[in-house]
Amino acid sequence: MELKPTKPLSGFIELLPAAQRFVDFCATRMLDVLRTAGFSYLDLPAIERAEVLTDKDNWDEIETQMYLFQKGDTKMGLRYDGTVGLSRYVAGHLNDLVFPFRASQFSKRYRGERKQRGRYREFYQMDMDIMDINSLSTNYDVEIISVIQRTLNSVSEFIGDNCVLVGSRPFWDALFEYLGLSSDQKKEIFILIDKREKITEEEFNVWLADILKNERLENEIKSVFSNGYKYFENRAAGLDSAIQELNDFMKKLSEFGVKNAKIDLSITRGLAYYTGLVFEFKLSEYPELGTAAGGGRYANLVEKFSKTKIIGVGAAIGFSRIFVTLAESGKIDLSKFESGVDVAVLVMGDENLPYAMSVLNALRDAGVPSVAYLDTDKKFKNQIEYADKIMAKYSMIIGEDEVKNKQISVKNMLTGEQSQMPVVDAIKFVRGNA
Repeated sequence: MELKPTKPLSGFIELLPAAQRFVDFCATRMLDVLRTAGFSYLDLPAIERAEVLTDKDNWDEIETQMYLFQKGDTKMGLRYDGTVGLSRYVAGHLNDLVFPFRASQFSKRYRGERKQRGRYREFYQMDMDIMDINSLSTNYDVEIISVIQRTLNSVSEFIGDNCVLVGSRPFWDALFEYLGLSSDQKKEIFILIDKREKITEEEFNVWLADILKNERLENEIKSVFSNGYKYFENRAAGLDSAIQELNDFMKKLSEFGVKNAKIDLSITRGLAYYTGLVFEFKLSEYPELGTAAGGGRYANLVEKFSKTKIIGVGAAIGFSRIFVTLAESGKIDLSKFESGVDVAVLVMGDENLPYAMSVLNALRDAGVPSVAYLDTDKKFKNQIEYADKIMAKYSMIIGEDEVKNKQISVKNMLTGEQSQMPVVDAIKFVRGNA
């Protein structure tokens, strides 16, 4: 019989135990930050109706990346982000939720894009959103950024420092209006600006010229990056309002304790549902990873599901992009994650198994990660080799003498030191030294 392939599909993630423990450790740390910041954790469906996920007027680019399929008469798709499903959820539970509503998610997403470094077809994202009815203070935009930075800082020993770049959709909307651009030109330039970091300046200029076919307009767009946003003060009321919003926002970021924040109007975010300020986080030590987290304000997304006006601000941390990529790159020391247990219980003979199981249960009740080697007929040499291979910190050896005296022989697997003590003392000892 021909053997079937053992490798996963391209773009799908599968980690060895040490790397998985590292990833899980970081996730637990980061989710605890969201919990202490008052975000309610949600586990929403991975599959949504296709009509929930797609909107041909705005999401052509996303739609080409989606996994769409049909079961009977129902067209469905795998979620590609967390915000759309959250919007449906909020609209369906308006009378059950307290607003402003704070939600967090940590789940797998699916995008049918070409596999490349840091980008996967199946990946984890960590989301946080704040939503309210009819209005939402921009103070919540500031808080979202503050919470993201706290979340990334919680694992800074692995990823280093971070910085946040703030962009403004309202600024660009006001500038496009001032320049008299058509709706098609606006859409194309947004896409171009979003790609600006990934292409050369010459490519950007050629593409811009092809869209506008007007040197004066081209120079005005390019001057945003060469002269800064304040160059456009006193041109139009819409521009002045957007500039003032940016100035006030940066001041509040400082007041909320956000470090390393600056304005970068090349940040527009690719998803079409953003309507206000947008932002992205970069990792100072790993610029090659690109955007570590990003998000912004959206005002129209929930209107697909409810006549009630819901405004939100949200962000997603590219969890797999950061931590899976680093785990696979060899840039993270995974040695502290090589072992998932502190104690290996070694049983010398089947007749000693009942006592050994009582010890194992006591260890687990005390929260000590522990396993038992249950091939009780194997020689001590085989059992101690197993304890060494799984990198247990201690072995608890149980034979005839230990059962008779209600003791345990505890062996330090690093130093080789061994001593005998009662069960209670042995558990205290390994808990204090593990």
